[in-house]
Amino acid sequence: MYRCMASVCSGGRVCPSFVPAYTQSPSWTLRNRAEERHHRVAEQQQQQRLCSVRLISSAAKKRRSLRSAFPVLEQPLQPIHQHVYEANLRNSNACRKKFIELSEKVRKGGGDSAIARHTQRNKKLLVRDRLRLLLDDEDFLELSPLAGLGLPYGDIPSAGCLTGVGRINGLWCVFIANDATVKGGTAYPITVKKQLRAQEVAIQNRLPCVYLVDSGGAFLPLQSEIFPDKNHGGRAFYNEAVMSAMKIPQVSVVCGSCTAGGAYVPTMAEETVIVHRIGTIFLAGPPLVKAATGEEVTPEDLGGARLHAEVSGCVDHFAWEEKEAYSYTRNIISTLNFQLPEEEEEEEEEEDKTRKRKAEEEPLYSSEELLGLASQSYNHSLDVKMVISRLTDGSRFQEFKARYGTTLVNGFAKIHGHLVGIVANNGELSHQAALKGSHFVQLCDQRGIPLLFLQNTAPAAAQTLSTTQAEMHSNRLKAQGSMMSAVACASVPKITVVIGGCHGADSYAMCGRAFDPNFLFLWPNARVSMMAPGHADSLLPLDSEQEEEQKKKQEDYLNQRLKEESSAFYASGRLWDDGIILPQDTRL
Repeated sequence: MYRCMASVCSGGRVCPSFVPAYTQSPSWTLRNRAEERHHRVAEQQQQQRLCSVRLISSAAKKRRSLRSAFPVLEQPLQPIHQHVYEANLRNSNACRKKFIELSEKVRKGGGDSAIARHTQRNKKLLVRDRLRLLLDDEDFLELSPLAGLGLPYGDIPSAGCLTGVGRINGLWCVFIANDATVKGGTAYPITVKKQLRAQEVAIQNRLPCVYLVDSGGAFLPLQSEIFPDKNHGGRAFYNEAVMSAMKIPQVSVVCGSCTAGGAYVPTMAEETVIVHRIGTIFLAGPPLVKAATGEEVTPEDLGGARLHAEVSGCVDHFAWEEKEAYSYTRNIISTLNFQLPEEEEEEEEEEDKTRKRKAEEEPLYSSEELLGLASQSYNHSLDVKMVISRLTDGSRFQEFKARYGTTLVNGFAKIHGHLVGIVANNGELSHQAALKGSHFVQLCDQRGIPLLFLQNTAPAAAQTLSTTQAEMHSNRLKAQGSMMSAVACASVPKITVVIGGCHGADSYAMCGRAFDPNFLFLWPNARVSMMAPGHADSLLPLDSEQEEEQKKKQEDYLNQRLKEESSAFYASGRLWDDGIILPQDTRL
């Protein structure tokens, strides 16, 4: 996961040769013409120097990062950890089994009958087969694959569309591909939410966006949750316009129906490809035309590929079949005039050295051990440094302020050669820990170092039972507010992985969803809720006059709801994250 993210989220600083020169006072403030001429000559000389720097930097070889000799984090499993490790492992295996079952379910889309109708009657390719033709390989990052499961209006596998990041001609691109086997490609509220999230990823990381459109429009019984609000269906078209203004390329492939609102996606893209006989674009289909005018018309005559390629001009490329359409799309991407990093050819000796160096950079401990470190509850959490030592290159970690605020672990490490700053919970986010976290986040932002948050927050807020505690909690609130400000204002890429609990205000300071990380992933054991299951008593008033039995019943009810609604699968089904990843795949 991180290897792909590191490529997508460029954490490097801007090359000095592309920073505009410092401009002195404008000419109207200069006292005389001689000074103005002197100022103009100085500017010309500065431009000449910048040009020469650009030539030198473009001709130079790829720059190497500074050498590091971070200390090795010695964190082997100890016998004292064994009973906790085994309990966590049993829970992780159960979570992994459920994850695999749900993943297989969503890969089947709308089911066998819908697949047969899609491929045999409609003569269309399945969405994953389309992606195989479009992308360079199957090594792509799919976002929120479990979105749409367990919703009040039923299961919508993968929210009816596949989104993610993959390479086309070597260039990282975001893709949004409708799956017409799921409810005929109808857009549900969760579908809209997933598409908007994919566009947000494209905007945040300045990545080209490719739309594979095969949609029947909005699901009308839920129109009140799809149409009227700011972040409903119309936002996708707004985003297309904004992305175009930001010079983010957008390409659309019409490989099915584009009905009603879906018709705007290809018409607002910069270039559009349409497939003969299966691609159509119209606001209202043949049934509505007949109902309104009594006229019978075929989909091809109303809005087919020939009409839009030869008459309306809504599309730019006509493809006889789907394979040709994706070939066109790959060719369009090759015209974007993007320059990829040069890959230098190395001799066999250099390749051997590289392979040896890569082997040495693997963590000293097996990533499979992360299954036993994924806590089933906050009380089963082991030292977070054990997790870090199984994620970083060579298990090396340069800790920051190791003796201060020890319930938060901060430091520098490399993951697949990329320098990152790690912020990891190792207990409650105390006053000292929050101050330390604020300092470290600002330090990484100043140095242009991406941040990786490993989140496992306390299950519930601490109760205030004395004046001393009230004063201590007030200080902690102030420090946590400072850390929230530092996280919110940090301009470097931020990736959050919830490895345990995501509860209460502590999760905000640890770059939760509300604080807009570039990506947020959950381990299958993760819990996302205001407070953890079993801590509902903190929600009930202390001086309540209710009977003990009634209190107990209410507490049990709340704890049961928390258990159901805090599950990682519940959260991912509602798209509160960018997907669930297995602990052992975190580094991949």
